[in-house]
Amino acid sequence: SARIVGDVMSKFHPHGDMAIYDTMSRMAQDFSLRYLLIDGHGNFGSIDGDRPAAQRYI
Repeated sequence: SARIVGDVMSKFHPHGDMAIYDTMSRMAQDFSLRYLLIDGHGNFGSIDGDRPAAQRYI
């Protein structure tokens, strides 16, 4: 995930990584979107409101 966030920052969004990582985490949550857009491996949060793990842990 850190590589993907870095690629997006370098090409499209040079303003910070948190918005990119939060969006990517939301795309991996089966309870946020109707269809999963990313096959996430790791802690991407829970339906109870737990935040996703920090980018360095995924």
